[in-house]
Amino acid sequence: MTYRELRTLAVPEGVDGERIDSALTRVLGLSRTAVVKLLEDGDITTSGHAMLKSERVSVGQVIEVRLPLPVNKDAIPLTPLAGLEIVFEDSDLVVINKPVGCAAHPSPGWTGPTVVGALSAAGFIISTSGAPERQGIVHRLDVGTSGLMIVAKSDRAFTVLKDAFRTRTVEKIYHALIQGHMDPTNGTIDAPIDRHPKEDHRFAVVGTGKESITHYEVIEFYRAVSLVKVELETGRTHQIRVHFSALNHPLVGDMTYGADPVLAKSLGMSRPWLHASELRFTHPITGSALNFSAPYPDDLTASLALLSDAVLP
Repeated sequence: MTYRELRTLAVPEGVDGERIDSALTRVLGLSRTAVVKLLEDGDITTSGHAMLKSERVSVGQVIEVRLPLPVNKDAIPLTPLAGLEIVFEDSDLVVINKPVGCAAHPSPGWTGPTVVGALSAAGFIISTSGAPERQGIVHRLDVGTSGLMIVAKSDRAFTVLKDAFRTRTVEKIYHALIQGHMDPTNGTIDAPIDRHPKEDHRFAVVGTGKESITHYEVIEFYRAVSLVKVELETGRTHQIRVHFSALNHPLVGDMTYGADPVLAKSLGMSRPWLHASELRFTHPITGSALNFSAPYPDDLTASLALLSDAVLP
């Protein structure tokens, strides 16, 4: 991500002993929501580790804050998006099957299509809760990840769904194609994640990072790769990609995290092989159980066909 500035500040006496979220709300003049988001993204650090919102500050403590570039909501491109499928819709929410190459919402440096812009262009009225450029967005998928995503249409749904993701009551199932053969064939990866200590655009398993838990089960072995079912217990940025890379099983096509470019090319993959295939959650207003699934897009289906035919170098 591109940042406007890296601001370093010493905690003043007036906020001594306060929780970090409360203290920075006062010191920086930001909303509590904005400060919490910075904390969740690991953009507020002290002595080299990302701070938690429950931490309290002390006079003279040096804190570094990465402030993102502001996004002009009026500049959000409102263009229809080919390949974006509406899976479910009612007065409170919409579930979409997001195509690859589409961001969840506008962000600094991104000029491509967004879910927010595409839904607005299609005439959907979404919740006004959240930051201006992220209104209605209760969770995100990477630009290079396809699959199921929920967007809130009513403000009440936004609040309840955000809380559901925070308390981990939403079941998120992904399918990923990883290099090598996983052994054991099912298990749990429990390894904390934070920003890479040397490369700001990447994340890594870091001892002082945030709790990150990934459950997996092998669906099928192919030559040199494994198709795995993945369930996230937590939802850190790049979590699946980071966890499997840390085990020396990077996602096919994920060159950012160490994938083999020759293998990716042989399978026609120009992005990480990752698809959000299932979502299970409770409707935020009616309380009914909702369960959705989305088929693989063409590029992922084609790569599996090549593997089945054993057309590999």
